[in-house]
Amino acid sequence: MQPEHIRASDADRDQVAERLREAVAEGRLSPVEHEERLDVLYKAKTIGELAPIISDLPGSTTSYRVDPGNPDSGMEILGNEARDLAGQSKGSENLVAVFGGCERRGRWLVEPRTNVSVLCGGVELDLREAVLSQHEVTIQLAVIMGGVDIKVPHGVRVINNTSAILGGVDLHGTDQVTDPNAPVVHLTGTCMLGGVDVKAKHMKKKRKK
Repeated sequence: MQPEHIRASDADRDQVAERLREAVAEGRLSPVEHEERLDVLYKAKTIGELAPIISDLPGSTTSYRVDPGNPDSGMEILGNEARDLAGQSKGSENLVAVFGGCERRGRWLVEPRTNVSVLCGGVELDLREAVLSQHEVTIQLAVIMGGVDIKVPHGVRVINNTSAILGGVDLHGTDQVTDPNAPVVHLTGTCMLGGVDVKAKHMKKKRKK
């Protein structure tokens, strides 16, 4: 699903409505124009339909963020920086850890499909500041006598469809996400004599100097 086709939430509409109220106060919109745009706003069903409503107003950049009221969450699907990164998508990425380790953290692009192969090693994927290339992404796992540690920001839905053989996948804090607009991470593949640990965590706050 393309980001523009994501169903708009009440919070998304409130954000646009607030910008319209500011535009009236600034004299950029007349009361009549304000009412007309509000009518369009509350009929809009997707995020893509919200953007044109305020596209001609300065400072109007719409973004879809996980848990927008939470400053600890940095994952984006829309936004200027996110669009630039998403434009670099190659469709998939291969991460391999054989008798060693591999990690992805900070600001990085999560491809539609990420293939993770582990043999007697470990992989760490930190998605808390990552940019999703699309609303739903898949992490394909092939874990043999190793481990994968995945951190996601709160508000991300994780769906586990892996097969475990003398191993397992543990989900912590991700099973309570019911928002239909929430970004989705699908876990597929096989875990043999190993483990996958998925946790919803906040970003660590930087210490003040």
